[in-house]
Amino acid sequence: MIEAIEVEINGKKYQMSKGMTLEEISTEFQKNFKYPILLAKVNNRLRELTTTIEENSTIEFLDLTSKEGNSTHISGLTYVLLYAVKKLFGEEADIIVQHSIDKGIYIETTFKLTENRIKNIKETMKKIIEADTPIIRSTVDRGEAIKYFKRKNDDSKAGVLLYTTNAYVTLYRLGNYYNYFYNQMPTSTGKVKDFDLTYVKENGFVLQFPTVFQPDKIPPYKHHPHMFEVFQEYREWAKIIGVENSVGLNRVVSLGKINDLIRIDETLQSNRLLNLAKEINERRKEIKIVLMAGPSSSGKTTTSRKLRMYLESFGLHPRVLSMDDYFVERNENPIDENGNPDFECLEAVDLKLFDKQIEELLSGKTVKVPTYNFPLGMKEYKREMSLGQEDILLIEGIHALDSKILTNIPRNKKYKIYISALTELNIDNHNRVSTADNRMLRRMVRDNRTRNNNVEHTLKAWHSVRKGEEKYIFPYQDDADFTFNSALIYEIGVLKTYVEPLLYAVPQDSPYYGEAKRLIEFLRLFLPIPADVIPQDSILREFIGGSCFHE
Repeated sequence: MIEAIEVEINGKKYQMSKGMTLEEISTEFQKNFKYPILLAKVNNRLRELTTTIEENSTIEFLDLTSKEGNSTHISGLTYVLLYAVKKLFGEEADIIVQHSIDKGIYIETTFKLTENRIKNIKETMKKIIEADTPIIRSTVDRGEAIKYFKRKNDDSKAGVLLYTTNAYVTLYRLGNYYNYFYNQMPTSTGKVKDFDLTYVKENGFVLQFPTVFQPDKIPPYKHHPHMFEVFQEYREWAKIIGVENSVGLNRVVSLGKINDLIRIDETLQSNRLLNLAKEINERRKEIKIVLMAGPSSSGKTTTSRKLRMYLESFGLHPRVLSMDDYFVERNENPIDENGNPDFECLEAVDLKLFDKQIEELLSGKTVKVPTYNFPLGMKEYKREMSLGQEDILLIEGIHALDSKILTNIPRNKKYKIYISALTELNIDNHNRVSTADNRMLRRMVRDNRTRNNNVEHTLKAWHSVRKGEEKYIFPYQDDADFTFNSALIYEIGVLKTYVEPLLYAVPQDSPYYGEAKRLIEFLRLFLPIPADVIPQDSILREFIGGSCFHE
């Protein structure tokens, strides 16, 4: 007799047969989802649909509209893409997943591409998806997995497993091809229907897919030349020093050479900022306003203070203004669709006052500028400002690149800087490091250190933060005159030592336990790096502490 268990789904309890897979259970609930169910949370733990249910459980099914489901969708698409490339161009052909760009991922190939070849890859992917081929999960001995990837000449994959301490590892089989992915996988190719491919150059293209913020459509690819060039520049540098992925970084750590890498990376980043200051100085008669914006945890505070210091070394006198001081009074704040105050929309800024005061400052007037009293929710006018001949305004704010601000000031008087942690380090050829994950780890460490907030608090706020970035920051990045990459090639190893204990503190009954567990698994792929030699003016110090600008 088959034993029955009780499962709770969407607040309702059901009797199920013990030993049923999540996939079997999900068929009863697929009608409630617009997109295929990709995985599930079982008692707050992320589980693939091949998992069997052996005891009373609470189950939440996830599709691509969830963060976790979207990551699974992307992993499945990447595997389908790789499989299609192998079928079309042979076993030796490979893809190298590079970085995110314009709601997609930029990917390079080991063979020459044409528009027609991209079309063939896309058609082959569609056939693989239509065939609904199973993606089979296998647990194998780590040593045997390393031997397999070495036989396949996949040194990056073998290298990742070399630095893994587990005796057994999970591989996924599609057809007769095995691969390693650190994210969860869908159970079959038929679950990842939505995608597009766009040709970029003779060995590069973009894989596009629905996002959590735009699940219903894949907009036409828009090339971001500034962003693309910055990523490419860092990728070429990483190739020169032999740190193209986690394997290269772990090798440097294990050989005891990490201190040299830290010094090189910090010097390189400071030099880029110094060159930016030189460019602004060379146009000092023209540029009177420097506008800076970027997503959360990009290191905007340290970047702006270092830039200010470099500008002062050229005889300029930077005067700093924050757009946050121009918030409207609390009782005038716009309301979002849920009836809550929307502090991130442009209408939350008193643009009329902001534009007027900046124009007055540029015309030589003395202006009483506001300081926003956040506890009281109102502007206070306690300081006066005027601009001398060598003074230049540095303005920070999430809307600083928006074309709707300072429309009364000629464009040639404004210099716009986009700051972001554009992570150039990936795990291996097929597993990338998300720039959003990098920033989220930074924020977890800083929130805990400066505000005593735990990981759950940061994770709870993160979706809202990301939603605001998608709406108010990313659309204006192309209008920047300069894109500054605040990511450091070594930083994940350092962040690991600070954030790992915080992640372990997330209780199993927390709705954020699954995400904490995912990040723990991700960080296991990197060796820890001590912070001893990181300079006090490093952007990373903004998050881990010990900064000469903040302490």
